[in-house]
Amino acid sequence: MSASSIQNFSSLPGHIQDFLYYQHCRHFPLLLDLPDKCGGADRSSEVFLLLVIKSSPENHERREMLRKTWAKERLQNGVWIRRLFITGTTGSGFREKRLNKVVELEHSQYKDILQWDFADTFFNLTLKQVVFLKWFERNCPKARFLLNGDDDVFVNTNNVVKYLQNLEDNDGSKHLFTGHLIQYVGPVRESWNKYFVPVQVQVSDQYPPYCGGGGFILSGYTASVIYNMSKSIPLLPIDDVYMGMCQAKAGLSPSSHIE
Repeated sequence: MSASSIQNFSSLPGHIQDFLYYQHCRHFPLLLDLPDKCGGADRSSEVFLLLVIKSSPENHERREMLRKTWAKERLQNGVWIRRLFITGTTGSGFREKRLNKVVELEHSQYKDILQWDFADTFFNLTLKQVVFLKWFERNCPKARFLLNGDDDVFVNTNNVVKYLQNLEDNDGSKHLFTGHLIQYVGPVRESWNKYFVPVQVQVSDQYPPYCGGGGFILSGYTASVIYNMSKSIPLLPIDDVYMGMCQAKAGLSPSSHIE
């Protein structure tokens, strides 16, 4: 019914139509869960830095590499770093079952994967962020800081810990959202572009300030604020922009970190 009221709906690319069909859906079964990843909600303050890495089911080798390098769970400078990969499902039929089985085996071995039963696509990255924040609110609400990024980036987590430990008067209980700051841009209107967002999805030609989705750091406090704001903001397919929109609604701003 909502799609039928959208002007020129049938002329939009298929992936845009799919997004608009399911834009209101935010509740999907959690296929793989880790409710005690942070030691339980009450003990989650013991997690200083939670690495939240967006990954697709087929990226098994990337996850293996990250586990052995920058995303290794460890005690660093006296504080704990924990790791989570967040993913959906890919493919159909036998291929989907095979990939899901591989992810399930990884999950049983490493205890570091959250998987929801929705299509793991570029336009569902915002959905992936929102369902994760819901999980975070329930299972890890007192974790100090989060590093949110993709599985194809390299992060010097030792430097991240030092940076966070040197923050003045912020133990994760105040606003922090920092990374590669992007300002004064708006939706891409060319239909051939990967980041194409038509007016049927986003009317405004201006995005609020946001940090590029490849990787950014935020406090546990800000993660909670973003989740609460997301409840009243329609999903936008560009996930990093959406995080900026949630902050803007709360009167908060992301900051630039050049190192």
